[in-house]
Amino acid sequence: MTQTTPGQQTPIDPATLADDPYAVYTQLRRAGPVHRITGTDGLPAWLVTRYDDVRQALADPRLSLDKRNAAPGGYRGMALPPALDANLLNMDPPDHTRIRRLVSRAFTPRQIEQLREPIRRTADQLLDAIAAAERADLIASYAAPLPITVICDLLGVAPADRFDFRSWTDALVAPDPARPFLAKEAVGNMLSFLTQLIADKRTAPTDDLLSAMIAVRDEEDRLSEDELMSLAFLILFAGYENTVHLIGNAVLTLLRHPDQLAELRADPTRLSAVVEELARYDGPVPLAIRRFPTEDVTVSGVTIPAGETVLLSLAAAHRDPQRFTDPDRFSIDRDATGHLALGHGIHYCLGAPLARMETEIALSALLERFPEMALDVSPGELQWRPSMRSRGLLSLPVRTGTIKEATTAR
Repeated sequence: MTQTTPGQQTPIDPATLADDPYAVYTQLRRAGPVHRITGTDGLPAWLVTRYDDVRQALADPRLSLDKRNAAPGGYRGMALPPALDANLLNMDPPDHTRIRRLVSRAFTPRQIEQLREPIRRTADQLLDAIAAAERADLIASYAAPLPITVICDLLGVAPADRFDFRSWTDALVAPDPARPFLAKEAVGNMLSFLTQLIADKRTAPTDDLLSAMIAVRDEEDRLSEDELMSLAFLILFAGYENTVHLIGNAVLTLLRHPDQLAELRADPTRLSAVVEELARYDGPVPLAIRRFPTEDVTVSGVTIPAGETVLLSLAAAHRDPQRFTDPDRFSIDRDATGHLALGHGIHYCLGAPLARMETEIALSALLERFPEMALDVSPGELQWRPSMRSRGLLSLPVRTGTIKEATTAR
């Protein structure tokens, strides 16, 4: 690929991105720092590919998340009703600052640490079910149900409602081109579900985050009704979706590098640091949430006009040899400090400590229980979500091998 100019557009092939986004983004990064592309939705956008530019852009206040700053006739994005759209991914300060401050008290290190034992219990219970069979799909039986259980417990969503929520989320993140109506149905179902859930908790509040947010709305009047609903939607959506893929991609990476996996098994105290490298090497979010310049912005000599859509490629930044030595190599010895998988600046992921802890616990419990676990599929048969914005497996078949009993107290 060659460096594009404002008059040229490089199309992005969704199939190629699903199979190997890093090869595509490496070509683009080598060709130039900024490209005019045609996205999978057929609309033009500017793609930023190099680490220093991406990191700086993530914290640049001139790059707005508010869709009202998009140029007319440009960005369309996911069609959400106002009751789900008034969330942090569409906001700039001061509204972003106000809402983030209100919810951040639920994601303090102390609050998150209190979830450690419940998360481990859930992981062990899921592994008990897997241990009864010689083979398993780790996405369906482990990587997906663990975070949905954690985030639903945090918000106070009843177990009976969790499967529906998971199917709605899947329909939104990776819509089926042959059945576009499913995404619209999922939005309607999610809105109805959250409306009823909030009404129920207003009547009978419990000790959970959603009840606390309702109190902030009703007693302190610091949230609008749409903001309350949208915040609940975002916490459920992002808290589930990204962690599923972080866990699933991490397991696949470790199984593909058996020598390094053996080293990690020999010294599991390294796992916390290895999670950072796993997030860098094959993270769940190839592209940061789109941004819109509030004025003309110049990135590495390329001027991006106000209002146009800007995409920041985390996948390309994480393989930038100017920042990470031998970046296409996974290494448990690497210091991956500074990766951007969880964002940077004021939009840094609010649930980052929870996502890190869930992933560390999920991997620790899995590796302890199944010391001989191996892939049960050839690399060419792995299926990835057909999404430009989400990097995750549709399934991860494994053979469990020898099984050890759980040792963690239930």
